[in-house]
Amino acid sequence: MDLELKGKKALVTGGTRGVGRGIVLALARAGVDVVTCYQNDSEYVASLERELKETGGNHHVLRADLSDAAQISALLERTGEIFGGRIDLLVNNAGTISHIPYAELSVEEWTRVLTTNVTAAHLVIQHALPLLGEGSSVVSIGSKAVEAGIPLRSHYTATKAALVGLSRSLAKEFGPQQIRFNVVALGVIETENFHKMPQEQRELMAQRYGAKTALGRLGTPDEVAGAVMWLASDLARYVTGNTIGVDGGIS
Repeated sequence: MDLELKGKKALVTGGTRGVGRGIVLALARAGVDVVTCYQNDSEYVASLERELKETGGNHHVLRADLSDAAQISALLERTGEIFGGRIDLLVNNAGTISHIPYAELSVEEWTRVLTTNVTAAHLVIQHALPLLGEGSSVVSIGSKAVEAGIPLRSHYTATKAALVGLSRSLAKEFGPQQIRFNVVALGVIETENFHKMPQEQRELMAQRYGAKTALGRLGTPDEVAGAVMWLASDLARYVTGNTIGVDGGIS
């Protein structure tokens, strides 16, 4: 099905690896012009630039540390310049995670994760407001951990819950302007980190978590991208303030 996304303009934060990369490439293949960003140079950055060049379109991979408010401001200013003052789709994908017993969770680590996962998303949205217009879609990447709760990830789970509250409130505030805000809550997705594991560990993880899903398997970045693209399309023009699970029916 053609979602009629060709010519739309998108900003996807943290799009050089994992789920973000899958979203960026899927959008580009659908004819969307995409800006994405990264924090540190790596082969992932260079390879994404090559793939986007081969795909064709007006794509840019920019460096920006989203823990720095000034760099967020500069990123959105540059995005506005590239796209002529317009963004049709904003995807808050950049995030971080760590696994720490709650009793040992330091203020510094709490603040680091909160800054990257919540404050950065808030600032990206705020700076994007002048670029968002009628029909624009804002999608934040959340987690099913909000419903399930996961030991050693209390700080991470709290940030993903915050994104749900932020999106629901913004959906109400900007609904009259026909700007939509939704969260895509992920289950276990096969990314580069999964494929870097030793084969035995990979098979064990796939079996363990796949068994918890209705579909009996893990998800892929392309399947996450499918949900994001639907939310960017006119098919979802009456969908806002929602959390949509892309989790294979995990429980």
